[in-house]
Amino acid sequence: MKKKQTFSICGETLTGPMHICAFFDSRDEQYKTLLPWIKEGINNKEEVINILHSDQHCDHCDQLSQAGIPVEDAKKNGQLKILKSEDTYLHGNAFAAERMVKLLEDALINAQNGPYGTFRGYGDMEWALSNLPGTDELIEYEARINTFATKYACSIVCAYDINRFSGSAVADILATHPYAIMNGRIHNNPHYIEPVELLGKLIQRPKRPLSSRASGC
Repeated sequence: MKKKQTFSICGETLTGPMHICAFFDSRDEQYKTLLPWIKEGINNKEEVINILHSDQHCDHCDQLSQAGIPVEDAKKNGQLKILKSEDTYLHGNAFAAERMVKLLEDALINAQNGPYGTFRGYGDMEWALSNLPGTDELIEYEARINTFATKYACSIVCAYDINRFSGSAVADILATHPYAIMNGRIHNNPHYIEPVELLGKLIQRPKRPLSSRASGC
């Protein structure tokens, strides 16, 4: 039987599985929202994975430590994993939705079968603006997460800088997440589209720019 996951975020207590997009306009706002959620996962003996660019790791660990999270102990016992975008999303200097879907589902399976049972995953999605090969598969990847994440006890947060992604990208990101965080509050997202329907639409349309600069916004 799948273990249920109850978690708190933005002052709300919710039950997973949940795939959440979170829009922020600063690092301070991002950490103010996500640090309590990450700390709760550690305190609740859940497996916690954070993925962000390598040049952010030192500051990220400092932020976790200042929030009272025992970073080194949690890393040593395998409960906390802080991974590099370059080794996951952009392995080999390219993004491939199929590869990343497998990596994430394997992580969910391992968490379910491991000592912690439940999973909290946070990904800083700035890597998608690198313009490396395959980054235009971002929306496909986000949609495909919804085809399997509901089978596991998990909460997954994909964090986006609202100032850096184009308006069309934000609309697509909303379409791929059943829940959204905006202005420090979490919402049941009315713009969500079921993955089979959305993936069918993506096949039939041209790629849209992800960056706000590329779109001229």
